[in-house]
Amino acid sequence: MTNDHIVTAAMLAIGDELLSGRTKDKNIGHLADVLQLAAIDLKEVRIVADDEEAIVAALNALRGAYDYVFTSGGIGPTHDDITADAIAKAFGVACEHDADAMRLLGEMYARRGLEFTEARQRMARMPVGAAHIDNPVSTAPGFHISNVFVMAGVPQVFQAMLDNVVPTLRSGVRMLSVAISCPFGEGDIGTPLAAIQKANPETSIGSYPRYVGQSFSTEIVVRARAQAPLDAAADEVRAMIEAIRASRTKENRSAEA
Repeated sequence: MTNDHIVTAAMLAIGDELLSGRTKDKNIGHLADVLQLAAIDLKEVRIVADDEEAIVAALNALRGAYDYVFTSGGIGPTHDDITADAIAKAFGVACEHDADAMRLLGEMYARRGLEFTEARQRMARMPVGAAHIDNPVSTAPGFHISNVFVMAGVPQVFQAMLDNVVPTLRSGVRMLSVAISCPFGEGDIGTPLAAIQKANPETSIGSYPRYVGQSFSTEIVVRARAQAPLDAAADEVRAMIEAIRASRTKENRSAEA
């Protein structure tokens, strides 16, 4: 469903291993790409340790500020997988073994000839009132409660869960963009580009420096939710580039004279 407004999201990545650098996060970039295609604006990302109070505080701040919150990590079978407990605490509900999750996991381990241990049963725990997010990769479900979607940290599983979640979400007005190659560095374009941004408040203009050979150049990206303001700002950016180019040519000619 598409609505004529902006839909926002945040991500909460959970895990000591992310903060120590032992694990390199791959889920943030994937979520950003998927949400952009779904016309949902990812506005904030936080990374917190496996600490219940830190998770609760971050989640409560994010879920009240954005339409959706996506979490990754901390729903496995080990003692430091405390995300389900923290989510339950944030919502003021109990965290219990979900009957359907227990059945799914029990059947899966039986098929594999493995004992459904107490540790493995931890993956069936979720806040009372939560609904499953299917996990086609390794069976253990994620869950969502209110506007919070809780998923695994393993990238393959996170991505599979997200594929099941995104079609259920409402979306906003899609962001349009145009990239303009600029042969000048940010030091040359900073002031006039800031003036263009100020004159075109319905757009967002970003500049991304590049260094090739012995010279700097810039890619300028103009974004807007409607074609007319996008085109107007892009035209001004192109005119700025031509004005700088003409000025440089004039200076060179004067220096040669």
